[in-house]
Amino acid sequence: MNFKPKIKHMKTKFITLTLSMLVAVGFAQKKEIKSAGKAISSGDFKEAKASLEAAKAMGADNDEKLKEDYYYYKGQAYYGTGQNVSTEDLMTAAEAYKMAMDAGNDEAQAGIDQVRASLVNGAVEDQKNESYEDAAKKLITSYNLNKQDTIYLYYAASNYINAQDYDNALVYYTELKNLNFNGSETQYTAVNKESGETESFPDKTQRDLMVKSGTYIKPSTETTPSKAGEIAKNIALIYISKDETDKAIAAMEDAKAANPGDANLLQAEADMYYRMEKLDKYAEIMQQIIAADPNNPTLFYNLGVSTAQMGNADKAIEYYQKALELDPAMSNAKINIAAVYLGKEAPIVEEMNGLGNSAKDNKRYDELSKDREDIYKQAAPYLEDYIKDKPDNIEAIRTLMNIYYQIDDPRADELSKKLKEMEGR
Repeated sequence: MNFKPKIKHMKTKFITLTLSMLVAVGFAQKKEIKSAGKAISSGDFKEAKASLEAAKAMGADNDEKLKEDYYYYKGQAYYGTGQNVSTEDLMTAAEAYKMAMDAGNDEAQAGIDQVRASLVNGAVEDQKNESYEDAAKKLITSYNLNKQDTIYLYYAASNYINAQDYDNALVYYTELKNLNFNGSETQYTAVNKESGETESFPDKTQRDLMVKSGTYIKPSTETTPSKAGEIAKNIALIYISKDETDKAIAAMEDAKAANPGDANLLQAEADMYYRMEKLDKYAEIMQQIIAADPNNPTLFYNLGVSTAQMGNADKAIEYYQKALELDPAMSNAKINIAAVYLGKEAPIVEEMNGLGNSAKDNKRYDELSKDREDIYKQAAPYLEDYIKDKPDNIEAIRTLMNIYYQIDDPRADELSKKLKEMEGR
């Protein structure tokens, strides 16, 4: 009869002891979190991190009553003052603030906004320092904190391209394509009367107010081109680098279907086929582009380049001349025309060197000599114009000098003297 009361008494003591331990642990968690808060207030972020680690070891990060404060303080501890914060700490702070918000902490949104601003500013500095991978990581984190800001996803992918991390670039460019990201922006600008510089404004209202105040003039509103073409082109180029041309073409077709009539996409498609060395397809698409924009000199210049590579010299010259007609200052078109003309010389010289000494061969030699001289005379004016634009181009001057000697032009000696001066002889 005395045995049962003893068992009951033992159970009561055991339960009381367990409850006491739970209360002690909960008190310790709160104490560490409170210590972290005090350390943050005094600017001792290292001590705050240590207190939070101790609280985590006791399960504070999973305690429904405590984790709101735990994650909020963690965000503050890892963000610190926001100065000279590592990428890893900024990303930790961002995730902590997000967890605090999910746990019901409304103040965490301000922390998230601070972290996002620091991430973006840090990414800008990373780009300047050519730390492209760090810039990309910061921009991805910023995007994940607010997925409405898809522009940061675009900049992250671009930074991965610069870092030559094409696999990650492909992941984020593909995500942008799936989101039908356009990236076109409306820019509101005006000229500062004092500095004469064109400045941008966040919206039309603010721009118009500054113009109305009299400190700014010449308001302008411009819409930047869609980035869909660039994204599709980069996806295609990455696939081409992986020797997956079918995927490159499929990605381009998808982009065109999602953005019908986008001229930038059509140019991207032409560039893709150019990289694939399918120059006939490239030329076909370029003709479509020119039909839509017949006064664009760059289009004719690009067609001149591809047509020359396909071996059609006369047509290439025609395209280059059209580019110059639209833009007389296009120096590259001038020297490329000269190069195409001079490229006709090789087969002539080869035939001349293969001739014998018969009367027939001598006659043919004289004919070929005349053809060669005609080539020089056709190329010379374009080189002359090019040198006016680029007077320090030694190779262009040397080429023109040699042409002058071949055609007995007295200006050859003048160029020879100039060339010696430039080379310090």
